[in-house]
Amino acid sequence: MCTAPLRSRCVPRPPPEDLPTQGTPQAGAVPEAAALAAPAPEPAPSKLGGPVIKALIRTDGHANQPAPEVLRFCPMPPRFASWDEMNVLAHGLLQLGRGLHEHVERTRGQLGALERRLAACGAACQTSETTGVPSAHPQRPGAVPAAAAAGGEVAPEILRDLQTQLKVQNGRIHQLFLKVAQQQRHLEKQHLRIQHLQNKIALLAPTHLDNGVIQPATKKRLPKMAQPSGLAPNATSLHKLPKDCQELFEDGQRQSGLFQIQPQGSPPFLVNCEMTSEGGWTVIQRRQDGSVDFNQPWEAYKAGFGDPQGEFWLGLEKIHSITGDRGGRLAVQLQDRDGNAKSLKFPVHLGGEDTAYSLQLTAPVASELGVSVATSNGLSLPFSTWDQDHDLRGDLNCAKSLSGGWWFGTCGHSNLNGQYFHSMPHQRQQRKKGMFWKGWRGRYYPLQATTMLIQATEDKEAS
Repeated sequence: MCTAPLRSRCVPRPPPEDLPTQGTPQAGAVPEAAALAAPAPEPAPSKLGGPVIKALIRTDGHANQPAPEVLRFCPMPPRFASWDEMNVLAHGLLQLGRGLHEHVERTRGQLGALERRLAACGAACQTSETTGVPSAHPQRPGAVPAAAAAGGEVAPEILRDLQTQLKVQNGRIHQLFLKVAQQQRHLEKQHLRIQHLQNKIALLAPTHLDNGVIQPATKKRLPKMAQPSGLAPNATSLHKLPKDCQELFEDGQRQSGLFQIQPQGSPPFLVNCEMTSEGGWTVIQRRQDGSVDFNQPWEAYKAGFGDPQGEFWLGLEKIHSITGDRGGRLAVQLQDRDGNAKSLKFPVHLGGEDTAYSLQLTAPVASELGVSVATSNGLSLPFSTWDQDHDLRGDLNCAKSLSGGWWFGTCGHSNLNGQYFHSMPHQRQQRKKGMFWKGWRGRYYPLQATTMLIQATEDKEAS
């Protein structure tokens, strides 16, 4: 006996509270012969990873007219937009802002041409001041009278009225242009943030499926501080390690070099001490030959990287442990491409990671360095990198626009962790990415070498 093939139909998924329970008949239920049978066993998940569909088999109850039918629940629509859709939306908004910008520019050009035409006919209108009669036909606001269009005469008051309306319209277009430019900057900022989030997700998500085993993505290794061969002079000392280079100086050490120190509450680590007539200074940064890439993420700047005997960055957490709550003095040594040198020293206070390692500057020091000061109490400059934007610019990521990690502020006063150039770049846009100190050689002069040193303030309470 031949049987009819199974038919499949998609039905909406009912809410859980509307599903009938066993043994409880529903009002208006169909006869038992046409009732839904018990759910069939769940099929195995498909290879494509789609949802498992529970099917219900139904028959019409007639022996000679079997009509089997498979009912399945329709797939649920996705609740959230995908990253591709977010990208399309962000790019669409960005293109919309640029389109509005181009439209405003075209309108401004057209209005400028109209203003020049009105100015050209102004002299002719003034000679006919006594004979000019306004047209009897009403004109649209902002429209040029027919007499003027035909090369005729226009009353001076009509010309002045047109010029006033033109200025008002120009003002409105200018305001619109400013708003469009502001929105475009915000969209570009959001686009950068979306890319940053996508990069984070790419590091967390599995890369591929191989023989049913999910293999996690490999995370890029961060650069670490190189360990020089040989031991530091005080590495094998049985005495307590000094907390900084200044304590080494007070203990009689006058030779500069690599030493082990252990600030309070910190594990021991290796530092480069420079002994001077003013005491012991800890070198926290050195740039001299471009052998180390300083365009690093937040975690690298926090822990430190490079070679203590060459180019290196000591690490924000280590610098903070040296100064602690006492504050200190920062020494900056600069060298240009002609061999000229500049040295600066000023008091600073470095906050912890909860403040994004903010550099606190007094008002006179900030003014001397060319940094805009918001209050008379001074200025706080958070540290910022390309993957953690803490600068004071709301419309720009200074670390991405320039290079490296730094206390950028508003991007323009200094950046000693920028890109190293062996020769002077020709393009100004490229030169701004280099190491610069605006107060000495200017904003677009990449320096040849830099060194930064710090010395903790003496603890008066301990003395």
